[in-house]
Amino acid sequence: MTILKESVAALALLAAMSTTACRERPKYSGPYGKQVATAIPKIEEAVGLKFKTPPKVETRSRAQVRAFVAQEFLAPEAQKDLAGTEASYKRFGMIPDTLNLQKFMVDLLEEQIVGYYDPKTKVLYVVDGSPREAVDITVTHELVHALQDQYINLDSIQGIHGQNDRSVAAQAIFEGQAVYEQIAASLGGTNVAINLPGGWDRIRDMIRENQSSMPIFAAAPLVIQETLIFPYLSGAEFVRNFKDRRAGQSIYEDVPASTEQVLHPVAFFARRDVPTAVELGKIAGTPVYENTLGEFETRLFIFQHLGDQNEAVRAATGWDGDRYVLFNAAGGQGLAWVTVWDSAVEAAEFYDIADQAIAKRFNAKATAGNLSKSYSANGRSVKLSTTEVAGRPIVIFVDVPAGANTNVVDVTQIKLKQ
Repeated sequence: MTILKESVAALALLAAMSTTACRERPKYSGPYGKQVATAIPKIEEAVGLKFKTPPKVETRSRAQVRAFVAQEFLAPEAQKDLAGTEASYKRFGMIPDTLNLQKFMVDLLEEQIVGYYDPKTKVLYVVDGSPREAVDITVTHELVHALQDQYINLDSIQGIHGQNDRSVAAQAIFEGQAVYEQIAASLGGTNVAINLPGGWDRIRDMIRENQSSMPIFAAAPLVIQETLIFPYLSGAEFVRNFKDRRAGQSIYEDVPASTEQVLHPVAFFARRDVPTAVELGKIAGTPVYENTLGEFETRLFIFQHLGDQNEAVRAATGWDGDRYVLFNAAGGQGLAWVTVWDSAVEAAEFYDIADQAIAKRFNAKATAGNLSKSYSANGRSVKLSTTEVAGRPIVIFVDVPAGANTNVVDVTQIKLKQ
């Protein structure tokens, strides 16, 4: 769910790790000059890159931050993504039908933001009145983003549309690097403490605990909570792996193409598992919005309805690509989701576990057909089926208003590309 921009207050809990270097530092005349002057040499040492131009820092009031966040959601593409995401995730059953996603996200991000780097203006903004320790951590974290933006166009990465899984994977690299290097910089440019037994696990637990202490975040649906945290935690874990396995190489030259590659080091560093692009072709309905979930959000879909983390991980393992489409059908909106799998065994595992999740969600017993199962409850008709396309195993999920046609996907129209 790539509908949020920056959320860095989670890192404030790491303030206890901050240290003050005793060496002479260059002076910086802008706001928070001391913090910037302290952080810059540490960041350059940790990342291995130099700032091409001095970063610019300005302050913003809480009201200005809220206005900025609200404005980000008003851009035409953002509006399209927001409306499509809201309607689609309601059909997946991952957010409540009553949730106003735009208002909720503005409230949530306002609660979280201590500062942010805006690649459009090339300015790092810090919120007036924020706790000093949180500001120190935030300035370091956002300066990493400012440095990244001088070597790769962050604005273009954020502008990816219709490829949610790819966007989340890219965001995980840039947020993950900012988390990892911010911690290393706070420790004086070393990552020894991060790699101590249990050290990284404790950092992960602290970030989660800090996030959960924020009222709006704590009230957020699971998919919002987890997709907000994923780039920071799993992204930093990936960066740690990258630095261990490819010391001295630039992480920007080979960015993961999927959350599967972020979650499973072997899928990126060893046997590169390139995701399969799914084209649905013509469907029996009027398309409204299309996107992907990816392995990570496939896990969330199963966990949302089954409540079993192990089964959610098992169900999503072997994911190789997906595409969903929200469409207008007789009686309302429907959703069709096609997933492709590495093997028939893994497709069968997903099919069986998804069957359990759907049955539990709708409190309905499935009617079995030929390689398919149908459910009817709560004014909806749902169908789960499995087949092959070009020799590849796929599973199709369809959710439509009761009485509408569930055979909306023409398998002969589906195209798979790698």
